[in-house]
Amino acid sequence: MSENLSKDAFLGGKLHLLQPKSGYRAGVDPVLLAATVDARAGDRVLDLGCGVGAAALCLGARVPGLVLTGVERQPVYADLARRNGGAAFEVVTADIADLPLHIRERQFDHVLANPPYYKRSDSRAARDLTREAALGEETPLADWIKTAAKRLAPKGHAHFIHRVERLPEILTEMGKRLGSIEVLPLSPRAGRMPELVIVRGRKNGRGAFKLHAPLVLHEGQRHEKDGDSYVPVVKAVLRDGAALTF
Repeated sequence: MSENLSKDAFLGGKLHLLQPKSGYRAGVDPVLLAATVDARAGDRVLDLGCGVGAAALCLGARVPGLVLTGVERQPVYADLARRNGGAAFEVVTADIADLPLHIRERQFDHVLANPPYYKRSDSRAARDLTREAALGEETPLADWIKTAAKRLAPKGHAHFIHRVERLPEILTEMGKRLGSIEVLPLSPRAGRMPELVIVRGRKNGRGAFKLHAPLVLHEGQRHEKDGDSYVPVVKAVLRDGAALTF
């Protein structure tokens, strides 16, 4: 293994991912996103901006028999995703705004996305270029949603995780193309404002909008000791690869 890479355990060791030691590294966000996807064996899954493959491969570890495809524009991360997933994970090096024809000709039952969180018009860019590419928005969020909706099969679901302050934009853009939209806020602790949201929409969906009660991630009112303090349902996702129903 290269001295610039680490091999990190996810899902309590059920999955191991090669990642750069510096630059952008997958955390809990794609793991939580994958846990909310109600997929079944045989479903076709597209992970937009897949990075090293964390979301798609966490989903694949929980639900065997999926047809997994990832799109990643940074060649170094796309290569790591291929190494992490092997033959079970098709990874295409491309920008989500310029997908190759063989992807544009296909439809998927689920599209996952953990887009860059920050508009650089009102935040500072990261010094590391790979980290900045993962965190700083270049392709507008509206284009991520448009691409996800286009690639969905009828009745297929799009699944996004993002910062809560981008929720109005997500709802506006999803509302143009998807229905049966549901939002799960993620709060760091009880009594704290949500910082992230997981948003799901269905192609041709007709269900009413649903705003779910926030999922509290950590026990207690504040961080008081070393080690994780995740609530049992979140610990089951992160350590055991459990599903997260909403």
